Amino acid sequence: MTEKKNTYTELIRLLKLEKEADYEYHKKLAEQLSLTEKKEQGLLWYPLQVVKTGFAIGERAFVILQRADGEKRPHMLRSGKLIKLFTQLPRVKQPEYNGIIQYVNKDKIKIILNTDTLPDWIALGNVGVELTFDERTYQEMEKAMKKLLTAKGDRLAELRSILIGKQEARFAPSKETIEIPALNPSQNKALNNIIAAQDIAIIHGPPGTGKTTTLVETIHILSKREQTILVTAPSNAAVDLLTLKLAEKGLRVARVGNISRVDEEILNHTLDIQIANHPESKHIKKVRIQAAECRKKAGRYKRTFGYEERTERRNLYKEAGELSAWAKQLEDRLVDQILGSAHVITATLIGSTARELTGRSFNTLVIDEAAQAMETACWVPIVKANRIVLAGDPFQLPPTIKSNDAARQGLGITLLERCLDFIPHISLLNIQYRMHEHIMGFSNQYFYQGQLNADETVRHHQLFEGDIAMEYIDTAGCGFDEKTEEKYKSRFNPDEYNILREHLLLLEQHLNTEEAPSIAIISPYRQQVIYMKEQIDTEEQLKALKLSVNTIDAFQGQERDII
Repeated sequence: MTEKKNTYTELIRLLKLEKEADYEYHKKLAEQLSLTEKKEQGLLWYPLQVVKTGFAIGERAFVILQRADGEKRPHMLRSGKLIKLFTQLPRVKQPEYNGIIQYVNKDKIKIILNTDTLPDWIALGNVGVELTFDERTYQEMEKAMKKLLTAKGDRLAELRSILIGKQEARFAPSKETIEIPALNPSQNKALNNIIAAQDIAIIHGPPGTGKTTTLVETIHILSKREQTILVTAPSNAAVDLLTLKLAEKGLRVARVGNISRVDEEILNHTLDIQIANHPESKHIKKVRIQAAECRKKAGRYKRTFGYEERTERRNLYKEAGELSAWAKQLEDRLVDQILGSAHVITATLIGSTARELTGRSFNTLVIDEAAQAMETACWVPIVKANRIVLAGDPFQLPPTIKSNDAARQGLGITLLERCLDFIPHISLLNIQYRMHEHIMGFSNQYFYQGQLNADETVRHHQLFEGDIAMEYIDTAGCGFDEKTEEKYKSRFNPDEYNILREHLLLLEQHLNTEEAPSIAIISPYRQQVIYMKEQIDTEEQLKALKLSVNTIDAFQGQERDII
């Protein structure tokens, strides 16, 4: 018990270091800058126009805003981030309201406020949105870790012992092996291992090996045996992808929390839209309108009025409260109905703490991209689960950690990495469908000990006969010096882009534009991405190509014919 307790006590200590480093980073970045400087740094949008206002689940007010100045510069506003909605109008009683970004769509942003009332200044102009320090994420992780630390004699305590290696994970293989024709042997083996696992199962999925496909097929089978499965990932983008794939498989999916995509495909699976489209929703809305009318009538009474008016006002407020409580009761019942009938509930790791999921437990929890999440974040949904499926690849992107001290002392070691050392029946997906065998050659030998094989469909794939699959260009000694952008301290290299440009122009001459291959240019540095996009926008020949330009992090998991 001492060893277990020390391990998780240490994680809590390191999490505190990370929280302090993150706070100092945010303070340095935001609190000492002017509004104009924050705008230039991408920390806020201002000025904004109000597109729509209304009320989301639980009567929380929402507002959809649009950039008023047509600004297109890069920014840090992302779905799930905490913000403050503010006004620059003078002499306003409450000029700031806290909230969370539900989604960002080009120049529009939707904010869910932490209140059931809209600001009275919302339609008067001079409105902006600014990122704030995200303390809630740390609070939820701390809460989960403390619950884990104090667990005694229950399933959570048992999982704690298993996930530290003090108790062996149990497997109960079925007498009948399931074979899905669409899956290869390693994927089918992973599927059967998950079904056999009574405590934890791990899918180690290197790039292009069909990790998502395997998870979706497995969840599809589990949905016939279990009531509702909780499927999570560290990022909203990863959760949205899983939501769509699971829905395509014919499963009823309820997406809880914020979204990164706002197309109809994903919106229709969100809990908000499913509630709005339900026939019962009209009745709930009518009750809320009645409550609002009662409050409005009560508010008309002046401060100086008689006994009858005072009684009437009190009765109106009482009626408004009763109507609101009734509407909430009806909505809670509707939420329970939708979530209870879903095959799968999807959310981010932190999003699994949503009010709508309070008190719910799940037989199976799936954590995708588990190698990109701090262990403390993984425990947030684990406290709701009976057994766990971890999927990911520790040789790809690690978790983002701001405290170098915390990272050095072990906060960067993920739960998936730890479990690889002692959990039996780890499923390595060993056939990749994404790239020529020469492209995967180095990583296959260096990270995976040569265990991966390229599928026949891609093993010798070439765009042009006689082409080589991959080319290195050595620019040492060419005078291609990196430059540093002053504001963001991010690097870029114009000369290296010029080499890529020449290759792209040469390629463009040999392409049939109607059947042109998809092309991506990726870079470790955001400033290089910004520089390249600016340059490409000035050349019609390059704009005609199917070009994607992004950072390595943002491009993870995507595919193009040419990179």
